[in-house]
Amino acid sequence: MIRFALKCKQGHQFESWFGSGADYDRLAAAGHVSCIVCGESSVEKDIMAPRVASSGTDPQKGDAASKEPDAARPLSAPASPAEAALRKLRTEIEKNSENVGRNFAAEARAIHNGEAPERAIIGEARADEARDLIRDGIKVAPLPWSSRKSN
Repeated sequence: MIRFALKCKQGHQFESWFGSGADYDRLAAAGHVSCIVCGESSVEKDIMAPRVASSGTDPQKGDAASKEPDAARPLSAPASPAEAALRKLRTEIEKNSENVGRNFAAEARAIHNGEAPERAIIGEARADEARDLIRDGIKVAPLPWSSRKSN
């Protein structure tokens, strides 16, 4: 896995993980990498400092890390407070929203136009569909997770 600092043509900066540099290149060329802020599909790698850890040093903490794995923490447990908060947010959003899947853009537009009952919805939209919704004054926001299985 490799983490890249990315930047869209609107100037939004964010980071994302990829299986390899070649995976990023392949996904970007196919138009599958988009800005997490605005949905812009014109994204490129941004300047970033390399993270190099010396033996026995945790690059996240900058101190000597234990050489033993943390056997007390199950793999399903959050690795950080941020991951725990994101998991809680996801649970609340999914509990209080209707998942309309790939029909998100059409359903959001129907709700906006009064053709469907007003309610919280989540789902998937292509970058161009999301841009059209935003352009038309329909409030949408990207979620910081994907419902797609990656393995």
